[in-house]
Amino acid sequence: MAVSISSATGVLSLLNEEDDALRLHALQVLNKLVHEFWFQVASSIASVEAFYEDEEFGHRELAALVASKVFYHLGELDDALSYALGAGALFDLSERSEYVETILARCIDSYIEKRQKAAEDNSSPEVDSRLTAIVERMFDRCTGDAQFEQAIGIALESRRLDRLEQIIQASPDQIHILAYSLDVCQRLVVSRDFRQEVLRLLIRLYEAASIPDWVNICQCLMFLDDPQKVADILDRLLKGSQDDSLLAYQICFDLFENEMQSFVLQVAEKLDTLAAPLPSQPTPAAPNAEAASATTPAAPASAAEPATADGPSAMETDEGSKPSEPGSKPSDPCSKPAAAEGSSPAAPAVAAAPEESEETKTHRARLADVKRILSGSLPIALHLEFLYSHNHADLQILKNMKGAIEARNSVCHAAVIFANAIMHSGTTIDTFLRENLDWLSRATNWSKFSATAGLGVIHRGHLSSGRSLLAPYLPTSGASASPFSEGGALYALGLIHANHGQDIRSFLLDCLRSASHEVVQHGACLGLGLAALGSNDEELFEDLKSVLYTDSAIAGEAAGYALGLLCVGSATDKATELLAYAHDTQHEKIIRGLAMGLAMIMYGREEGAETLIEQMSRDQDPILRYGGMYAIGLAYRGTSNNAAIQKLLHFGVSDVSDNVRRAAVTCLGFVLMNNPAQCPRIVALLAESYNPHVRYGAAMAVGLACSASGLPAAMRLLEPLMKDAVDFVRQGALIASALVLMQQPESKVAAFRKQIEKLVGDKHEEVMCRMGATLAAGILDAGGRNVAASLRSPAGHFRRTAVLGLAMFAQYWFWYPLSYFFSLALRPTALIGLDSTLRTPQFEVTCQARPSLFAYPPPVTTNTGKDMAKVPQAVLSTTARAKEKAKRKAAEKEATDDDKMETGEQAPVSGESEAMDTDDKAEDAPEAEGEEKAAAASEPTSFQMANPSRVLPDQEKFIRFKTPATRFMPMKRQAAAGFIVLKDSQPEKPVEYTSNAGPASALGSQPAAAPAAAAPNAGGDDDEPAPPEPFEYVASS
Repeated sequence: MAVSISSATGVLSLLNEEDDALRLHALQVLNKLVHEFWFQVASSIASVEAFYEDEEFGHRELAALVASKVFYHLGELDDALSYALGAGALFDLSERSEYVETILARCIDSYIEKRQKAAEDNSSPEVDSRLTAIVERMFDRCTGDAQFEQAIGIALESRRLDRLEQIIQASPDQIHILAYSLDVCQRLVVSRDFRQEVLRLLIRLYEAASIPDWVNICQCLMFLDDPQKVADILDRLLKGSQDDSLLAYQICFDLFENEMQSFVLQVAEKLDTLAAPLPSQPTPAAPNAEAASATTPAAPASAAEPATADGPSAMETDEGSKPSEPGSKPSDPCSKPAAAEGSSPAAPAVAAAPEESEETKTHRARLADVKRILSGSLPIALHLEFLYSHNHADLQILKNMKGAIEARNSVCHAAVIFANAIMHSGTTIDTFLRENLDWLSRATNWSKFSATAGLGVIHRGHLSSGRSLLAPYLPTSGASASPFSEGGALYALGLIHANHGQDIRSFLLDCLRSASHEVVQHGACLGLGLAALGSNDEELFEDLKSVLYTDSAIAGEAAGYALGLLCVGSATDKATELLAYAHDTQHEKIIRGLAMGLAMIMYGREEGAETLIEQMSRDQDPILRYGGMYAIGLAYRGTSNNAAIQKLLHFGVSDVSDNVRRAAVTCLGFVLMNNPAQCPRIVALLAESYNPHVRYGAAMAVGLACSASGLPAAMRLLEPLMKDAVDFVRQGALIASALVLMQQPESKVAAFRKQIEKLVGDKHEEVMCRMGATLAAGILDAGGRNVAASLRSPAGHFRRTAVLGLAMFAQYWFWYPLSYFFSLALRPTALIGLDSTLRTPQFEVTCQARPSLFAYPPPVTTNTGKDMAKVPQAVLSTTARAKEKAKRKAAEKEATDDDKMETGEQAPVSGESEAMDTDDKAEDAPEAEGEEKAAAASEPTSFQMANPSRVLPDQEKFIRFKTPATRFMPMKRQAAAGFIVLKDSQPEKPVEYTSNAGPASALGSQPAAAPAAAAPNAGGDDDEPAPPEPFEYVASS
């Protein structure tokens, strides 16, 4: 029978005995009772410590364990850890108790802290061997319990690559654990140098696997900037089996979607050197043909744009060119031989073909396909076709906004033009502009510049016909048109060819060199920066620098932005020269352009950007400090680096300049992009700041970090800011809310749509707030409701163009035309499946969710009499008296007619009919709700989606390819969106492909376009004409 102990006093008295046996017994009992009577043991802790320090005492480890438990209860975790280390093997890691878990956590934190500090100081880690022993035992415990994810986290944080390799090799599912390690490495490893070491280790382990995951290996190599190894892998796969070639296509699509164009072009060049150099090689013919078509506007104008050749209004260019390209470009994969036949240099290849083996010809064909993917011609054409054929932009929304703004309100006028451009981004549909040419002609000067630049957003990706589309506006050698339209056209050309501007580089450079007007130079600089994004072209750098040194405020500002775009992420030594010129010039515009340019140059450099960040953030000029905040945000984008967050928070609450404080808080969104859920929590207090600029920055930070996520925490933070007393805070909150709600189910968005519709139409609302609501309306329905501001590619890599686009979009605060950079952040939310011919076969995938959950929102109906609020009707006094007299007569008749009173058949008098109707409607309301619930209950729980289809971010987890018996299956595991290369399990059967939508079929397939094009006074099908007025019939004699 167990004896209950109510006090440890008697046991503690044994500690004072001379006999070691009695002391041992006391320590053993105390070890069992310490968690219950620790407050009594604490009074004798000195005796326990003395036993541990006595080297002659034979049970020092037991004394240390008891002391550790006492200090644990006292809250002295460092002392508790120190004595736990002294307990040695008696400290049982397998014990599942709060004490053990707490000491282990403290032990691991201490171990990680010491190793990370040693790595930062480039010194050898000085870690207690006992601490290392416990961590080693912890690794063994995790491995024994099959908790490999926890062990990998500890290994990465403590920078133990040896243990990381052992854990991965010990895992029974190496492919899964390698993918997990790669994901954790990208999201949580802060140090750039250590991240690269981990990636090299993962590449080695991937290659050693029984079935190497070449897709992830190439992703790692891209992070390491090793195009040669990527080219070697692609060349090896292209020379392999059919499945190997499909895998190579998938790798190329993933590389394209990461948008590191400079790296992709290097891979293509390396592939050319690896290919057998035969004189009959026909592959260069295709790029030359494309370049010729892009640099010669006359041919596309006659072939694809008959309307433009006839000299119509400039806004009508869409009608001829738009349909042909989206309809024809995606058919390029099946028309490759025709393209070769049409070019004279390919003729010798036909004659030399018999001399080549089948393997060589197959390899050449596959190599040509790979180059078309890497160059972007095929993926961009597929995106164009998807956005054109699936366009669901509602023109009625634009018409309502256009009708709501005043004729003289230039700010809202420009906002509607922006909303139209973003709403139709990449769709090549400019119907709204062509139908409102008179309204559009009100734009003058810089508004005309912006309106012309908007065409570049609408036709973004139309690479083959970009110049011909904008031919009416581009500078010519003859009579010059408006410099604002010319500058806007050059800017638009850069937006069309953003990140893919090899074909127009020389044209834009010639326009820059020949331009004498600063507005034209402004547009040419922006266009060149976009077209040559990240190319580090020395010739362009010198030309842009010469424009900068002219000390023209307008041209110099654009040159500063362009230099940053050109050298983005390079951390070039020329940054020092640009910073020196920023100190010399007196123009604030030039300083601001250079400040942002320097920030872009340090993109992704992390610790390597610290020198420049320190110089800029400590500068006396607030504009340069403003750029320093963006340098922190872009250098540490998506790292959640604690030091960077602390710096931004410090400047956000202490700088004397409101612009710097706003920028510091905004840039928290860039740093926290990899962990969107953390951003609302960090900026929650800043959103309640007394300073409106800080509140605006908090709203934008949440919008940037949580874009297209629909996070409830983000919306809870933004809702109070949308009712802020300051107009520009409400503007920022509206824009941020639209960013968060992009491509979210309509159930989340419907209330916000009504709110912005009300704000746009409220003529008493502040102009800045109405502008924000208009921009939000365009962002919400961007790309025909088929794109999202996506900061990551489907492979998980940060899209450099998207981050830069949002950073430049935030500069609309100073310069409205920069808002069009927002289009760079847009990525189609599409699933596009392709087979071995790189065409889209007809097949279906299953979405295991209700169809209405991810359906397009219904079109906005035109306002009719039923929708208008009731206005009190004026009643004449004579009419009132007549009605009162009629009412009295009716009451008298009712009193004398008993029969009619009993039956209750008397018709209601005037004034009662409305009440009866209202009652009837009130009675019908529960019935209507019941019908809606019944419809929801009868709705299927899954549906089929044809290829290609729109797939929302929240919808990806519901996408399922059918059973293994399905004919087409993806080559990449867990593929649910983006470009998916498919394996045909029944190649002997014929394949049916999706038809390319031409202009007629595409327009006919847009359900949202029909209501938008309807007449403003068009009513519904159920509307009935009003009854005729009372009249007297007089018979003619």
